[in-house]
Amino acid sequence: MTTGNGNIFIPDGKNTIHDGIEHDPGGGKALLDPTDTVFLLLDHQSGLFQNVKDISVAELRANTTALAKLATLCRIPVITTASVPDGPNGPLMPEIQEAAPHAIYVPRKGEVNAWDNALFVKTVRETGKKTLVMAGVWTNVCVMFPALDAKAAGFKVYAVMDASGDPSEFASRTTLARFSQAGVIPTSANAVICEVHRTWNRPDAAQLAELYTMVSPNYRAVMESYQKAQSVVRSAEEGATAPARRKTSPVASR
Repeated sequence: MTTGNGNIFIPDGKNTIHDGIEHDPGGGKALLDPTDTVFLLLDHQSGLFQNVKDISVAELRANTTALAKLATLCRIPVITTASVPDGPNGPLMPEIQEAAPHAIYVPRKGEVNAWDNALFVKTVRETGKKTLVMAGVWTNVCVMFPALDAKAAGFKVYAVMDASGDPSEFASRTTLARFSQAGVIPTSANAVICEVHRTWNRPDAAQLAELYTMVSPNYRAVMESYQKAQSVVRSAEEGATAPARRKTSPVASR
């Protein structure tokens, strides 16, 4: 189901769905508000990827790219940054800029914590958004440090754990504990897509479905089975409505 109305959400602080259907006014109050959100993709660098051990690098890159594509599709601001990209940490993964050409890159001057960089914080504040969705490598440093500082500065902060990576499972577990203690909300790429999505009754539903296949590849099978079932139904309906062919005997046709 789709709607011709592209303004599914409006920046009124209510986070309700606007698709021409009556919805309960309480729906969405506890969820991420796409109109008040900026994505911060931090230090997704080739050198740092080589030390990630709590998730496969392929999954991490796919989930990060899905977030970038979601931001482009739903017009969510994106800010990127890198830690000494001309050193061993390496360059940023190119998929982010390819998927989100509107992303703003903020260079740092050696700071490990992006929130120590005045230009980075200024760029975040200039978006006017109060909800920060963060992901990066390493989770226990490059995400946790700015997440804790942003939370202390009054922002609502989400940490996308599977678009981030740590050198060990232990590091990831301690990071989760510290997030919970500080009030930072741990989440997944799939959950972020779902919270921004909210309803299939929107014109970009098919494009959103494609994003689910990036964070959950088996969802592709769900889509394929549905498409095949619909094809079978259409074929049956066409067969039922087609005019019957008149059968004539060879004798009668002479």
